[in-house]
Amino acid sequence: MTDLLTPPDAAHDPVCSRAGCRERPTMRVTWRNPRIHAADRRKVWLACDAHVDYLRDFLAARDFPVTTEPFSATAVGG
Repeated sequence: MTDLLTPPDAAHDPVCSRAGCRERPTMRVTWRNPRIHAADRRKVWLACDAHVDYLRDFLAARDFPVTTEPFSATAVGG
């Protein structure tokens, strides 16, 4: 049984970064906040097919540089 209050181990069981979503991610959403992050710092959210547009648009609306690319769980786990 999965404990919904305990986050999954991202290296072994990645899930979409959208609040409340437990789906497997298919895309990486890479972004930074230029007001607080150095040019070389990037943050990564994972997104399922249903939420990739939402997450990308959320960041773009704030004028954050954002890119998306396919996500591979094998690249995370080793």
